[in-house]
Amino acid sequence: MPSARTHAERVIVLDHTKLAEQDLILTMLARDGKRLRAVAKGGRKPGGRLAGRCDLFCEDDVLLARGRGSLEIVSEAALVDAHATLRDDLDRMSCASAICEVARHSCFEDAADPYVHPITSRALAACEEAADRAHLDLVSAAYAFKLLAHEGWRPELEGCVGCGDLAATRFSASAGGVLCESCASSVEGAEPISPSQLGWLRALLALTFSELLAADVDPETGAFLASLAHVWATTQLDVRLRAFEFALSV
Repeated sequence: MPSARTHAERVIVLDHTKLAEQDLILTMLARDGKRLRAVAKGGRKPGGRLAGRCDLFCEDDVLLARGRGSLEIVSEAALVDAHATLRDDLDRMSCASAICEVARHSCFEDAADPYVHPITSRALAACEEAADRAHLDLVSAAYAFKLLAHEGWRPELEGCVGCGDLAATRFSASAGGVLCESCASSVEGAEPISPSQLGWLRALLALTFSELLAADVDPETGAFLASLAHVWATTQLDVRLRAFEFALSV
């Protein structure tokens, strides 16, 4: 039961780091959108009371106790959703890891945002539901664009960001969206984008995960959108996303 020294949270495990022989430092996303870090003592111990609750992607109800240092302690944990199938398949695991990596860099310990937890939970479930790699790419790309758009980094997809020309044929993360050929000539790295690909990019922001999972998408388009999402996220967050890089290489 919560007390003056403890508090209950619904969390998603985004990352963990080994500590000593059997412990883990967990990075978690709380229901209010804040990032939490806590020590799970015995989290790596087979058969321990926290076993199976500290794995990546797990959604848990935890009781956190304030420790002596800056990190809290996981005193209790009840599994809500293990998302176990994500750890049994390399494609699903890599895409789910990319999602958690974007979430980890998009939430903060002192800033609540109730949008982040539900969309992350839904995206992880969508990774389990995806029929193939192309749809997994759609999920990871949609998550990155949706979350960053919510946080203020929404790409301009209707007209050229330079002059407003509706005949946009290029996309640039550094410029903030689509460009016409004339404006793109002065922007390094502006990538060609077809009308079909631009339509898909708009769909990532407009459609729900369920609608995207039901859509007919080819592997080349899925891979292109995931790659574009990776460039957009690394540019706007100004970090290297190693898990996302790995997902693209699988």
